[in-house]
Amino acid sequence: MPSTPLPLRALLLAALAVPLTACGGASGDTDDSAYSRSNAILTDASDGADWPAFGRTYGEQHFSPLDQIDTGNIGSLGLAWSLDLPPGNPATGPVAVDGVIYFASGYSVANAVDAKTGKLLWTYDPKAPEAAGDKLRQGWGSRGIAWWNGKVYIGTQDGRLIAIDAKTGQPVWSKRTFAEDEPRFISGPPRVFDGKVIIGHGGADSGPIRGYVTTYDAETGEQLWRFHTVPGNPADGFESKAMEMAAETWSGEWWKYGGGGNVWNAMTYDAEQDLVLLGTGNGAPWNRKIRSEGKGDNLFLCSIVALDAKTGEYRWHYQINPGESWDFNASMDMELAELTIDGKPRKVVMTAPKNGFYYVIDRTNGKLISAEPFVTVTWAKGIDKETGRPIEIDNVRYEDGPVTFQPTPVGAHSWLPMAYSPQSGLAYIPTLDLEVTYDDAGVTKDNFEWAGRMGLTSGVGYAVSIPEGATNTGYLTAYDPVAQKVAWRIPMDVPFSGGAMATAGGLVFQGRVNDDFTAYDAKSGKVLWTFDAKAPVIAPPITYTVDGEQYVTVIAGMGTSPGLFGPMTAQFGIDYRTQARRVLTFRLGANGTLPAKVPYKAVAFNDPDYAPNAALSARGSEIFASRCGVCHGGGAIAGGTAPDLRTSGIVASADAFHSVVGEGALIPMGMPKFGELSDSDLKALRQYIRDQAAVLRTGGKASTSVGAN
Repeated sequence: MPSTPLPLRALLLAALAVPLTACGGASGDTDDSAYSRSNAILTDASDGADWPAFGRTYGEQHFSPLDQIDTGNIGSLGLAWSLDLPPGNPATGPVAVDGVIYFASGYSVANAVDAKTGKLLWTYDPKAPEAAGDKLRQGWGSRGIAWWNGKVYIGTQDGRLIAIDAKTGQPVWSKRTFAEDEPRFISGPPRVFDGKVIIGHGGADSGPIRGYVTTYDAETGEQLWRFHTVPGNPADGFESKAMEMAAETWSGEWWKYGGGGNVWNAMTYDAEQDLVLLGTGNGAPWNRKIRSEGKGDNLFLCSIVALDAKTGEYRWHYQINPGESWDFNASMDMELAELTIDGKPRKVVMTAPKNGFYYVIDRTNGKLISAEPFVTVTWAKGIDKETGRPIEIDNVRYEDGPVTFQPTPVGAHSWLPMAYSPQSGLAYIPTLDLEVTYDDAGVTKDNFEWAGRMGLTSGVGYAVSIPEGATNTGYLTAYDPVAQKVAWRIPMDVPFSGGAMATAGGLVFQGRVNDDFTAYDAKSGKVLWTFDAKAPVIAPPITYTVDGEQYVTVIAGMGTSPGLFGPMTAQFGIDYRTQARRVLTFRLGANGTLPAKVPYKAVAFNDPDYAPNAALSARGSEIFASRCGVCHGGGAIAGGTAPDLRTSGIVASADAFHSVVGEGALIPMGMPKFGELSDSDLKALRQYIRDQAAVLRTGGKASTSVGAN
């Protein structure tokens, strides 16, 4: 038979439905159709039947065009099914494609569940705790997962990016994104765009590292490009003109401190312009006096950086906090939209970062359009519209002693995503309203040292606390980005509340620490529906359809950074060991129920040999702040992310404490090894925890502040 010309051959194959498996994929489509389908459901104009990415689409709006569930029938929304999860972080953003929900739990354990029935289809455990070593001390676990062409993608604590076959749960490829001995970790969700997958990492709070992102071929795992966010040692040369430009904004020997600028969370793809937008992190260390002799803007810290999606080449940037000195990073989610401003349509990127200002930026050129506070802001008088720079108050960089202001390094908005509804024209922001005091007395460039081994080190003392006289410390804030003003605000019981989702049904869904999963009227903020989840709901919800019926899914349970706030959440009795962790899925007309919540009140362990020792405890307090508090909570009062050590019998035994903390007996359960701590260090740390347990045992008043030396 003579050879058939290629165009005709393609037509014949299509007509006969001969399958051609996409490279590395599981879809059975031709390469072109698989790509087209994957791209189509990720575009902002997609129909909402699937939720294939952390923010649903490339534009990261956390908005769904589905309207089957609306303000009129929300009262009949009920629990369709629930699935219990094992211990470990449940605060993660799921995705849903073709009637299957994919999500990460614990330390990068990938799961697939039938969205209609709740049946667990497969689980893949990359054994991240065993591989992570010191990296296990930061990050808490995976915040999200990504999907493309029959594969799901997950980053691990130890630095791997893994592609998993969505049908079988078997790994397709795995790539190491940084060296095993580097003080970096991955906790944020990868993003997929145009057949590529991009990942960053964390670690700038705990070591001398230089941030970067890496982009891989989504099918093969081949590395395509890498972009560093801060410059390295000039003697080694610069990777690009962008790094050469950035180096002019640094002073001293910054590269010895790493610089920071990690992209640990926010990445958004502007498909229209083929740009990847990065939200970069804080300096390493925070204190600019140490890392850059107190000079310069330090690009590209705390910035939105636009890169060519095909090559990774720099296109533009907007720096939110020049010369960053407070962990006011720009790593919060960034939403794309088209807004009518002054009578003209503008293509914008919007973000509500830690510093408390809501930014609307022209995404074609990086120029500031507007920025106003969405929460109490006292560190700056405003943002200069001409220069785009903040108008800072006196002594804000603690150059003349301690300074107190709002918001805090925890943020006016943390990683839990906001949502933007093109229908209502409002953004819905999980908002924190706390204050911080900074003081770097006694800390200089000459005596600064990293704590080492992934211990938190900022180069400045700080304490986060509740403002005097405050009646509310957190909100769900509905914000008008065109008018730059608050439309409505719902007070929360504690600073943290869950990620938000908006829908075309006129609804906003959000969870709370008090176990409520709530739907609000998107225009007014009126509570229309509340479900008792029997556990805190921190994770962002998603919505999708199966067989034409709309479902809503959220994962309940406490995890990640809200667990730091144990002193403020203790009233809700959130215990790492006994709290429920569940996938909850809802549909109209369902009437499922959950088991009763097990009541919990912290009870101190029995410690008959306890005796106070103020000096030893003070030393232990410093160790706890840099190595333990990130998981076990401020003042050793846990918020559910890790066990409350004041109640742990392990602390009562010096031998057991040494086995767990010094020798790593519980590494498979997510408890890292601190082998560098000497016997005297362990004794001091144990004394501090015993002191905190004694306060609990005797009913004394515990501190509600969170901070570090």
